[in-house]
Amino acid sequence: MNMQTKLPLSVAEQKIVDQFVDHVGVLPGCGVVTSLRDRLICEIKDNGLPTRRLESWHYTNLKTLLRDIPDVRPADNVSVAPALLSGSDVLLVANGHTARMRDIDGVTLLPFRDCLTDPDTADDLIPNGPDDAIGQINGAFVFDGISMAIDDDAVLDAPIEIQLAQAGGQAHTRLPVQFGARSRATIVERHMARSGPEALTTTVSTIDVGESAEITWVIVQQCGEDDTHLGQTNIRLGADAKLTIFILNAGGQLVRQELHVETTGEGADLTFRAINLLGGDSHNDITLTLGHNVAHTTSTETVRNVLFDRAAGVFQGQIRVAPDAQKTDARMACNTLLLSDDADFSCKPELEIFADDVQCAHGATVTDIEPAHLFYLMARGIPEKAARALLVQAFVEEIVEELPDEDLVDALKTLIETWLEGHG
Repeated sequence: MNMQTKLPLSVAEQKIVDQFVDHVGVLPGCGVVTSLRDRLICEIKDNGLPTRRLESWHYTNLKTLLRDIPDVRPADNVSVAPALLSGSDVLLVANGHTARMRDIDGVTLLPFRDCLTDPDTADDLIPNGPDDAIGQINGAFVFDGISMAIDDDAVLDAPIEIQLAQAGGQAHTRLPVQFGARSRATIVERHMARSGPEALTTTVSTIDVGESAEITWVIVQQCGEDDTHLGQTNIRLGADAKLTIFILNAGGQLVRQELHVETTGEGADLTFRAINLLGGDSHNDITLTLGHNVAHTTSTETVRNVLFDRAAGVFQGQIRVAPDAQKTDARMACNTLLLSDDADFSCKPELEIFADDVQCAHGATVTDIEPAHLFYLMARGIPEKAARALLVQAFVEEIVEELPDEDLVDALKTLIETWLEGHG
């Protein structure tokens, strides 16, 4: 008989179980939701957090990296910060509690805690399989968030910025969003640290993009230098839907961001871009799975990484092309600047193709600054440090400039340049 010894619970795993027992009585939800929460915490207790033995977590051993977790704290008084884009409609989730909502034409908004009273919501909290640690933790502890539905044919002139602000402790939030057919919108999902001790945050977003909708979704992660952020975005693209999703990571100690995308209608198009700015001894992991399930769908994925100090980064990108998904066009690239001998980056691109009439490609590069480019700038009187900064900025800002909104481009460039000034 093949017996597998069960590992004892780590400090973090035991705290997760203990804190659930202490706080389950105040978590919102009907009986069906509470029953699911109990089941999820039992799965964590029985199976523990993911280790390198699980392929999808091979480069992020959560059991080892998540050494401890902060205590659950009462919600602090966190105010709205200036919006990334001037004129945005700003919604605030402060320390895991929805703190600011506002009326927006063409949009229906609801605090997610109200959704937890509906037994059907339990189905939405079910994780994406037994290895979905983010879904398990979030489903067990989720308290609030924002549910959003955009009407068919609605065109939102102003961006919507969802500020998820944390001042230490824990926050577990959900963002289910439904974009109606032919709608147009820009959404900024902004994770922000406020003054306070270290924090643990989990956020699960579900984005359903209706037929012929055109959506830009921007994730800006600016957690504190000691914080852990575990994020997951589940996306469904309808017929002729166009989604641009852009991620900027510029903070956090331990960060894992998962994107799981499924095309459900012909003509669906995904543009995915990500920039990881990593320093100190931080660990950042972006894991993408993309299912091209129907014919005539397209996607491009580009990830740019800049690493200083002892930082570690991961990109896992899997593209699956189903047998019926003829005429798929999918292209993925990961490019990394290693600016320290002690930094490390792991890239794992994958293609699983079961159709024969497709165009698919992937590639990865890891390099330092090109000496010839540095010499060119220095020969024209630019000091070495300034020349290096210009080359790093050009490397990452190239994909920022692909965005159609000039104000959004300028805002992201400012965040990037500010971060690089502190790490150059």
